[in-house]
Amino acid sequence: MSEVIVALATPNGRSGVGVIRISGERALSILRDLVDDEAFSPNARNAYFRQLLDPETHDPVDNVLVTYFKAPNSFTGEDVVEISCHGSPVLLRQVLDVCLSLGARMAEPGEFSLRAVSNSKIDLSEAEAIRDLIDAQTTASARQAVRQMRGELSLRLQPLKDDLLNVIVLLESALEFVEDDLPANQLEDVTRRLNTVADDARRLADTFRAGHLIRDGIKVAIVGQPNVGKSSLFNYLLGHDRAIVTDIAGTTRDQLYERLEVFGVPVSLIDTAGLRESDDVVEAIGVERSKAVMADADVVVVLLDASEQTSDEDRQILNDVKELNFVVALNKIDKVPSTDVDHMIAAKNSHFATIRDRIIPISAKTGEGIDELKRSLVDPSVADQLSSSGFLISDARHHDLLLRTYSEIEASISDLSAGTSEEIVLVGLHNALKYLGEITGETTTEDMLTRVFSTFCIGK
Repeated sequence: MSEVIVALATPNGRSGVGVIRISGERALSILRDLVDDEAFSPNARNAYFRQLLDPETHDPVDNVLVTYFKAPNSFTGEDVVEISCHGSPVLLRQVLDVCLSLGARMAEPGEFSLRAVSNSKIDLSEAEAIRDLIDAQTTASARQAVRQMRGELSLRLQPLKDDLLNVIVLLESALEFVEDDLPANQLEDVTRRLNTVADDARRLADTFRAGHLIRDGIKVAIVGQPNVGKSSLFNYLLGHDRAIVTDIAGTTRDQLYERLEVFGVPVSLIDTAGLRESDDVVEAIGVERSKAVMADADVVVVLLDASEQTSDEDRQILNDVKELNFVVALNKIDKVPSTDVDHMIAAKNSHFATIRDRIIPISAKTGEGIDELKRSLVDPSVADQLSSSGFLISDARHHDLLLRTYSEIEASISDLSAGTSEEIVLVGLHNALKYLGEITGETTTEDMLTRVFSTFCIGK
């Protein structure tokens, strides 16, 4: 008999409704104790209005809606009860405590989903998609999570596993029953089929560059000297006034963090303190923090004043970011006679000619050039994948296993070409099949499952 687990399935805190989920063979028995009715026999998937009572004092606890899902037709594959209470944290804690006193135990993170995987209701990649959907930061990331949750990744992997297994069976048979080497035409056919599987695995893995962006996002730091318009740009990108904007240099002393969406990619935007030498202790600390943020950012936006001559401080900032992924935004073009980049480069400094492709004229006041700046934050090849309707790999674990699959198959193809024994070739192919199985949980170890589900929220 499986242990009965219980957890709050809705977020902690006050709300209109709080849902408590119970799963296990004694879930219905615990519900009967909660409503103090041993004859209560709810129809599956029907909602019932009941009063919860404390089993010891028989005092009313709450008026609730209860729904029973009979095994195996439930999320976990076990008997499941969901209790919709009023969303008082005190009340929900009381109901949980009563459930624990009746023999249930608190669920571990992701344990409901783990039981769903163990009972073959979903596979591991679909369970991970549930977590990703809950954590989704943009519409694009939610859409990809839903596609994976509906089994699209599993469907894409199945033909690869089938083709790989067919080749393994052929080579195993040849090893067992054929004394001579494989005929040339059969060897050519096997190589072609393996190349197709390897190419498909590699193409799927290559979508990770775009997939992880829409799932994890990027960190963008706006840096520059004081009064070049960093806070104005920060506010314009957000669409509201978040940072204080004044004509006084050094207004921003510490970093400001906000999140926004740029072409489906979640962006953590950071407004930093102006980079300059300062005798002000607080401002000096802010400058040092700005340098640390700059080094840690995925993209650095170096903001320069198009209406002023390039200073030694500007050149120093450009030198500091030369090894980083950066773009140069020439701000305040509303104050200059020409917004032609080449004209401004010639007028400001010939040093800019070496970074011509990274320069974008903008105005944080009028919004001119802001769309182009946004596009520059996302790699063009990645942007193309994001704009397409294709499925993307967004999980680093899946990406790693696909690359391992590709590597093992490529090594096996090389062994075949070199006339290596089928026994050696089969080692690599079996490894490749195992890696594909790990993505969907068919060959995943207990330790790996523990690590995966530890990232889930309790109650899911």
